[in-house]
Amino acid sequence: MLQRIVPTLLATLLIGAAVAQTQITVWHMEQPPQRVERFEAIAEAFNEANPQYEVEMDVRDWNNVYQNLAVAAASGNQPDIMFAIPDFALTVRELGIAQPVTDLVNDLDAQHDFIDAATDAYFDDGEHWAVPLYGMEQVLWYRKDKFREAGIENPPETYSELLEAAQKLTGDGQYGIAVPAGRNLASDQVIYSIMLTSGAGSMFDAQCNPTFDTPETVRALQLYSDLLAVSPPDATSFSWGEPQALFNAGTTAMAIEKGQYLTPWEEESGRPAEDLGMARIPVADEGGQEGTIYYSNGAMVFADDPAKQEAAHAFLSYVLEPDVYGEFLGAEPGLFFPVTQSGLESETLWENPIVAQYRDYVEEMIAYSEYGALFGFTGGYVCDEITAVSSQNLLAQVVQQMATGGLSAEEAAAWGQARMEEAVADFRSN
Repeated sequence: MLQRIVPTLLATLLIGAAVAQTQITVWHMEQPPQRVERFEAIAEAFNEANPQYEVEMDVRDWNNVYQNLAVAAASGNQPDIMFAIPDFALTVRELGIAQPVTDLVNDLDAQHDFIDAATDAYFDDGEHWAVPLYGMEQVLWYRKDKFREAGIENPPETYSELLEAAQKLTGDGQYGIAVPAGRNLASDQVIYSIMLTSGAGSMFDAQCNPTFDTPETVRALQLYSDLLAVSPPDATSFSWGEPQALFNAGTTAMAIEKGQYLTPWEEESGRPAEDLGMARIPVADEGGQEGTIYYSNGAMVFADDPAKQEAAHAFLSYVLEPDVYGEFLGAEPGLFFPVTQSGLESETLWENPIVAQYRDYVEEMIAYSEYGALFGFTGGYVCDEITAVSSQNLLAQVVQQMATGGLSAEEAAAWGQARMEEAVADFRSN
């Protein structure tokens, strides 16, 4: 696949010549081995095709990357490029090292046609602050074999159907669903997807004041509380990996998560591809709406040296070339979605064995992204205040107040409103 990528004319002309290299470092937080390997291969192919540059990939951990970056920036040793998500990008900008990439984004948009949702999340103060690279969203995964055994014919479409199915699938050491309740981003993401389907996606008003405590939020929290009752008892420590492992082991029958469930399904479950079910996240019975959390993952540029900026721009432009881009997205097929129209048409994307095997699911997830949203980035405006909420995992803390603190859904919504108001006040005073 990667060997099909044709070296650039410039690289061809420079073969055999002594070339002064410009070296740049890229931080990313995609730690699973297959993602690390694929990103390394992309960088190596770029280096081979463009010997005047040398890109080095550096794998970091989401749990401590902000602290690591702050230390690196204080000593002037920050990376030249770093992958980010929108709320994290706002936090990073406070360090004063982010470089606008508006001209590059506009040039790439003219070539490849970015999806608006991918660029909007990084546009603030009249500038683009990251080059979108891939999208992510959540769906409902369910085991068709477990549904057959329980006599459930179709995936649930509403809250009541979801809870009824989860209760029916619970018993004899099996749980109907596994929802995370740890203080982490995984819990933030799942509860927000459910909030969206309840109509509670807008957590801030137009003045960026918290509007968390609403009947729609209470309805979403009540469902989450009910689902925790039919989840494994140690769900309070769950992040991303535990629900997937339990799902593949057959200990749970459903999960709400992103597309990383496709690749390991057959090997880890021992079941055929046909037994893996995927559906849109159920909506509230009355007044519900389609919705899923959607992340535009982008690349921020920190290099301020013109030569390094040129190298960074060249590398990001290379990644978004359709044939290369399809290979890049193949680092985790089904999880990484194209953010450009040319990417949607990339042959190397659709030729990926996992994408080809589950093409109907991948196409459905791409279509479902139309209903995607992200906390702090709804309503057509960006609330910088979301960094005060997301940095503390306040959504996950609300979930924990129900899971271990004994609060009702109504009490948890009021608790969350109060904590968010405090966090926003502190943010504005600093």
